[in-house]
Amino acid sequence: MFRTATRMAGHRITALIAVACAVLGGAALVTATGVLAESGLRSRLPAGRLAGADVVIAADQEFRAPGELPTALVERRRIPSRLVGELAGLPGVTAAVGDISFPAALLDSRGRVVAAGDPRVAGHGWSSTRLAGTAGAHVDGSAPAGAGEVAVDRATAAAAGIAKGDSVRVVVDGRPAAPYRVSALIGAPGAQDRATRGVYFADPTAAQLSGRDGADDTGRTGRADDTGRAGVAGGADVSGAAPGSGGADSAGGARAGTVDLVGLRTEPGAEGRVAAEVRARLAGTGLLTVTGADRGDTAEPGAGASRSLLVLLAGSLSGIVLLITGFVTASALAVSIAGQRRDLALMRAVGATPGQIRRLAAAQSTVVAAVAVVPGAGLGYLLAGQFRRLLADRGVVPPGLPLTFSPLPALAAVLLLGLTVQVSARCSAWRTSRMPATEAVAESRSEPRDPSRARTRAGIVVVVAATAMSALPLFSRTLVGATATSVAGIVGAIGLALAGPALVRGIGGAAARATRSGSSAPTWLATANLRAYALRNAGIVSTLAMAVVFVLTYTFTQTTVLAATDRDTRAGTLAEQRLTAPGLGGLPTGTLAAVRRTPGVSAAAPVGTTTVVWQYRQFGDTVSEPGSATILTPDASDVLDLDVRAGALDRLTGATVAVSDEAARTRSAGVGRRISLVLGDGTRTEATVVAVYERGLGFGPVVLSGDLAAGHTTTRLDQSLLVRTDGTRAAGQHLAAFAASRPGLVLAPAEPPSTGGLRDAPPEVWINLVTIVVLLVYLLLSIANKLVAATAQRRTELAALRLNGTTPRQIRAMMRREAAMTAATALVTALLLSAPPLALLGQGFLGRPWPAGPAWLLPGLAALVTVTAFVTVELPTRRTLRTPPV
Repeated sequence: MFRTATRMAGHRITALIAVACAVLGGAALVTATGVLAESGLRSRLPAGRLAGADVVIAADQEFRAPGELPTALVERRRIPSRLVGELAGLPGVTAAVGDISFPAALLDSRGRVVAAGDPRVAGHGWSSTRLAGTAGAHVDGSAPAGAGEVAVDRATAAAAGIAKGDSVRVVVDGRPAAPYRVSALIGAPGAQDRATRGVYFADPTAAQLSGRDGADDTGRTGRADDTGRAGVAGGADVSGAAPGSGGADSAGGARAGTVDLVGLRTEPGAEGRVAAEVRARLAGTGLLTVTGADRGDTAEPGAGASRSLLVLLAGSLSGIVLLITGFVTASALAVSIAGQRRDLALMRAVGATPGQIRRLAAAQSTVVAAVAVVPGAGLGYLLAGQFRRLLADRGVVPPGLPLTFSPLPALAAVLLLGLTVQVSARCSAWRTSRMPATEAVAESRSEPRDPSRARTRAGIVVVVAATAMSALPLFSRTLVGATATSVAGIVGAIGLALAGPALVRGIGGAAARATRSGSSAPTWLATANLRAYALRNAGIVSTLAMAVVFVLTYTFTQTTVLAATDRDTRAGTLAEQRLTAPGLGGLPTGTLAAVRRTPGVSAAAPVGTTTVVWQYRQFGDTVSEPGSATILTPDASDVLDLDVRAGALDRLTGATVAVSDEAARTRSAGVGRRISLVLGDGTRTEATVVAVYERGLGFGPVVLSGDLAAGHTTTRLDQSLLVRTDGTRAAGQHLAAFAASRPGLVLAPAEPPSTGGLRDAPPEVWINLVTIVVLLVYLLLSIANKLVAATAQRRTELAALRLNGTTPRQIRAMMRREAAMTAATALVTALLLSAPPLALLGQGFLGRPWPAGPAWLLPGLAALVTVTAFVTVELPTRRTLRTPPV
C-alpha cells in the first residue's frame, strides 16, 4: 500500500504541493501556539537580583480556584520579618536576608528624574546586595553608613552623571527630594547587569523610609547568633495608604514588621536540605519556598501575570488556528483526491475494495504530510520566538522572560495534522470508494449531477446558527460578546463550505441563462464550467470567502471594541488634565492638596488601577472572574462621569464598590448587595455595592473605593490625578507651572487626542492584528497553491478544447472569466456572511448598524483576493498552453 501510494504521489506533484504547503503552514502555526502555551505554564524569569540566594521564601503570588488556571496577583504580598531571625538559625544556613523594595529615584544636576529600573521598587536596604550573587560583590566604595548615604548601581550613576563621593538628590516613597552622599557604586565596571539596579540605603534607613521599622529584626546587620548571619533590609505587609494619603504620612501601619521576601544563602550542597526544612516549618502558612529557576518569579510579581497572559493568548489562538488549519488542509486534500478519481475508480474496477481505496488515499496524503510537518514544526519554533519578541516590545511580557522549548508542541502538531490528514483524505475518497466500479469510472471525468442534499441542509443550518450566535453583542456589551462576532464569521464560512456546491451551481446556472444569447465563446464556456464543476469551484470559493470573512470580522471586532472603549472613556472623563509621576513610582506626598490649591482648578481626584478576582455563583457553581479594577475616592464624580444608573459614587468609602450594569445584571450584584472579591495581593474581602454605572467598557466591571484598596497595592502612592479646571487659559498655565516646579511630574491631557488609527491601541489589539496578518498570509498561500493545483489538473480538459478548435487566446480568456466569477462569488458571499455579525456588533457597541474600522480594508481585501485568483489561474494556464495538446 505504501509503495503504491508513493508512486501515485509522484504523478500528482502539483496537487500534493498544495497539501504539503497547507500542512507545513498548519504545523508552524500549531507549534508556535503550543510553544506559547508551554512557556506560559513552565517558563521562569532569570534569578536576577536573587541569583545569590540559594533558597527564597515569599508569599504565593497566584490565586488558585478549583478547576481553573491560576490567576496572577500583581500586587506585592509581604511576609513577617521575624522569619529572617528564625530561619537564620537553621543548620546549613550561612546568611539570611530580608529584602524590601520601595519607590526611589535619583535626580540629576538639572533636576531630571533618573530611574533605577522600575521606580516603584527601586529602593532597597544594603543587605539586599548580598542576594545578587557575584553581581553584588563588585562594590567600589563602602556600604552606606548612615541616614545620609546611598549606594547606586553603575548604570544609573552613569545616567545621572555622578560618581562615588558625589552628592545626589533622591526622591523616596513620595517624600520631597533630599540630598544623599554616594558611598559606593555597585556592579562590575562597564557592566549593565539588571541584578544590581537600584538605590541602596543603610538598612535602618530603608526600614524607616519604607514604613517597615517597628519589627524586632528591622535594621539588624549582625548575626542572629553573633556570627553575622542574619541581615534585615527592612519590613513589609499587604498594606499601604489610601489614594491621596501620601507616603511618609502613612509610614507605619500594617507594613511594619514585614519584608517582601527572605533570601537564604547556604553551605555548599545544603540547598536541598535547607529548602526541605524550611518547607516543613512553613507548612500551612501559604508561603512558598523556592530554589533554582523559580527564584526569578518571586522578585517580580508581574511575571505570573505575563505567563498567565501567554496561556490565555495561546488558548484564544488555538481555536481559530485549529479551525483554519483543518479547513485549509481538508480543502487542499479535496482538490488532490478529486484529481485522482479516475485512478481510484480504475483500481475499483480491477478489484480494490472500498477500504483499500480509502487507505490508499490516506497513505498517499500521509506521505506528503510527513515530508512537510517536520520543517513546519521547526518553522513554528522560529515563529514563536518572533512572537515573543513582539510581546516584549509592546510591554506585554518582561524582556527577560524566555520561551520554553521542548518537543511537546511539535509532537502535538504532528498528531493533530496527522489526524486531520487521515480524516480529510478518507472523507474525500469516500464517495469514489463506495460507488460501483463501473459508475465510479463513468463519473471520474465529471462531477455528481446534483450536490448532496444532506450536505446543503447542514450548511444552511450552520449558517443560520452562526447568524444567531452573532446576536450576542446586542445583549452583552463585553469582550465576550464581541468575540462572538469573529467566531460567528468563521462558523458561517464553514457553513458556506458545506452548502457551497449548491450555491455555486445555482450561481452558475443563473449566469448561464443570462449569457445564453449574445455572449462570447469564452464567457459561455466559463459559465458552463462554473455550473458543471460546482464541487471543485465551491472549494475554491469557500476558501477565498473564509479569508475575507476572517479578516473582516476579526479586524473590525478589534477596532469596534477599541472605538467603543474610547467613546466610553472620553464621554466619562470630565477632567481636562492628568498628572502622573512615572519616573518616581507614584505621585509625591501632598500633590493632591497642592493641585487643589492651584488657581483655576475646580476639582482634582486620585485615580488608580489594580486587579481583582470576583467570585460569584453561577448555575450552582462558584465562578472566579479575574479582571482589572479602577480605584476611586468619593470625590471622583467631580472629574469622572461613569453614567451612574443607581446609587452614587460619593458613597465609595470603606469596604464598598461600584459595578457596571452588565456585571450587576449577570452576577446579581445590584445596589446594596455584598460581593466577594480577592484583591490584587490575594486578600479575600466582601464589599457592598453602592453604585451601578453604564460605562463599564471604558472603566471596567468594578470600581474599588480608595479605602478598600488601601494597603493592598505594591506602593502607597497615588498613580495619577485627574484635574478639572475652570477652562481658562490662565488655569492651564498655572497647572503647567506647578508640574514644572515639581521634579518628575508629568502633565498631559486627561484623554489624548484621538488619531483615528491604531497608533495608541492597547498591546492586545496589536497582538490580535499581527495574528490576523499571519493567518491571512497562510490562507492566501494555501489558496494560491490550491488554485494552481486545480488549474494544472485541467490539462486534459484544456487539450480537448484545443483539439476542437479553441485557440489559446480563447482559453486564456475563458480562464480569466472563471477567475473573475470565482473571485466575485467569494467576495459577495463573504460580504453576505460578514454583514449580519458586523451590523449587530456595531449596533450593540456603537448604537449604529455598522462597525468602526479602516475604510480601506474591504477594497484592499477585494483587490488582494482578485489578484490572487487571477495570478494563480493565469500562470499555470499559460504553462499548460505551451505544451502541445497531443
